[in-house]
Amino acid sequence: MHIIYFLLIGLAAGWLAGQIMKGKSFSLIGNLIIGCIGALIGGFLFNILGLYTRGLIGSLVAALAGSLVLLWLINLINKK
Repeated sequence: MHIIYFLLIGLAAGWLAGQIMKGKSFSLIGNLIIGCIGALIGGFLFNILGLYTRGLIGSLVAALAGSLVLLWLINLINKK
C-alpha cells in the first residue's frame, strides 16, 4: 500500500511542478518519474534542513519542493 501512496504523491507532485514551472509538464509517465525522484530529493532536502512532514499534505509539499528543484536542474542542463 505504501508504494501506491508514494506513486500517487509522486504523480501529483510531478504534475503540479510541471504546471508551476511555466508549463514544463511531461507525459503521465514523465510526471510520475519526476514526482517520485522529486519526492526523494524533497525528503532528503527537508531532512537536511531539519524540517519534518506528516500526512498527505506534508508529503505532497516535500515532493513538490523536490520536483521543482529537479525540474529547475533539468532546465538548467537543457539550456547548455
